[in-house]
Amino acid sequence: MANPVNLILVLPMKHLVRYFLFHLLVSNAYSQQTTYYLTADRVFDGETLHENWAVVVAGDKITMAGPKHSVKEPAGAIKINFSNSTLTPGLIEGHSHLFLYPYNITDWDTQVLKETDAYRTARATVHAKNTLMAGFTTARDLGTEGAGYADAGLKRAINEGIIPGPRLLVAGRAIVSTGSYGPKNYDHDQQIMLGAEAADGNDLIRVVRDQIGKGADIIKVYADYRWGLNGDDQPIFTLDELKLINEVTRSSGRVMVCHAKSKEAIRRAVLAGAETIEHGDFIDAEIGKLMKEHNVTFIPTLAAVEMITQYRGWKKGVAPEPANIINKKKSFKEALANGVTIGMGGDVGVFAHGENVLEMELMAEYGMPVLDVLKAATSVNARAFHLEHQIGFIKAGLKADLLIVSGDPTKNISDLRKVKFVMKDGVVYRNEK
Repeated sequence: MANPVNLILVLPMKHLVRYFLFHLLVSNAYSQQTTYYLTADRVFDGETLHENWAVVVAGDKITMAGPKHSVKEPAGAIKINFSNSTLTPGLIEGHSHLFLYPYNITDWDTQVLKETDAYRTARATVHAKNTLMAGFTTARDLGTEGAGYADAGLKRAINEGIIPGPRLLVAGRAIVSTGSYGPKNYDHDQQIMLGAEAADGNDLIRVVRDQIGKGADIIKVYADYRWGLNGDDQPIFTLDELKLINEVTRSSGRVMVCHAKSKEAIRRAVLAGAETIEHGDFIDAEIGKLMKEHNVTFIPTLAAVEMITQYRGWKKGVAPEPANIINKKKSFKEALANGVTIGMGGDVGVFAHGENVLEMELMAEYGMPVLDVLKAATSVNARAFHLEHQIGFIKAGLKADLLIVSGDPTKNISDLRKVKFVMKDGVVYRNEK
């Protein structure tokens, strides 16, 4: 490497001036790194609730967090404080579809078959912003449902600061078996675009590699779907096929996650190496114990079931609970009773982006302690998604992803809707002064 002093001696005057101006600007950029001093009535650090704490942010990192008496306010720091407030890590949405929107506005078939990728991407940029403004600074997007790898482009635009949105983990097209997925019931003489990519047997090796090459951070697999004789959920891949998918996925350093509702599909997915089970509508004591034994995280998507049932005419609180709601509650309680690790993910897109807290409200309603619900959307999801060394906690060295809400969400989870302040990577996106 050239000696800077020797470089200066041979530079013409006009280049010398540029040299010093450049280094002056770089020096100023580092010296003017924005620093924040945040305090709140309560600080939830991802696992424990504290009072009289302070948090210091410099650049994109948390540099100090702890009792106020031990966390000195840096000179020139921007002070952030709201009365009767709680500071938490940025929330993590575990199951979203940013390229979908509520089916009571436009049905799924129409979104997949008739809306262009450009139109769907334009909508997705708004969905991403709404998600971030609701305090969800990270999200797994588990399939574009017909929009190809537009999620990889959306992720890039967010990362480059072109549009606001959460930090994304994307699944691209997702994988199904031949004949199982929709849209369905169209004339077979025409080629109907599917909401995911079909593959079977050894061709799964090529498809997994192709999806990785086109930007998938995770491989999302449908372990079952509604293709039983009576339209019921039945496995669509053999155990060996799922193991093959997982082997190829793991060799890239990625993980396999599985849509699995039926008991047999969940069993196969767990034994094949899935890290998360999405939906899990028929978890019982046996399956719960298996999931716990294999350290598999359950993402329950309660809100999707509730909202789809309401779109079909059920009036919650007025009409009796239909069988699918009763069953979903039973499955969730079995998971709780058997010590299954439960993360947070609502299948948002089925319902409105920015309304993500609905899933957390239902988790509490279905019997999960409120503090555990808050953990599910922070530390639990962070660990489940291998992000615990970056996000999900408030501690020095981690990314400055922070949320401040009015009230106390460790007692009333709906207080998470009262967003006052959102920071991601040290950048303030919302500040309700």
